[in-house]
Amino acid sequence: MMSTGTTIFGAVAGIALLVIAVWLFFVVLGILALIFWIFMIVDVVQRKFKHENDKIVWILVVILAGIIGAAIYYFVIKRENKH
Repeated sequence: MMSTGTTIFGAVAGIALLVIAVWLFFVVLGILALIFWIFMIVDVVQRKFKHENDKIVWILVVILAGIIGAAIYYFVIKRENKH
């Protein structure tokens, strides 16, 4: 028969593992978002635009808007040119 102390310790250990797993998930998600953001910055810098002003605007959008700006750039410019 388990004592109350063992049951409480098991519950606390389970909650601690869940918190660590959630924290680790968000850390990995953040690292992936950072890598995606950097790749989009590199793509903007290397891409040839019709007008030089377009490149400057997209660099500013991607850098200043962060991951949201990178996602906008990806769907508006990068993904559009694949077709």
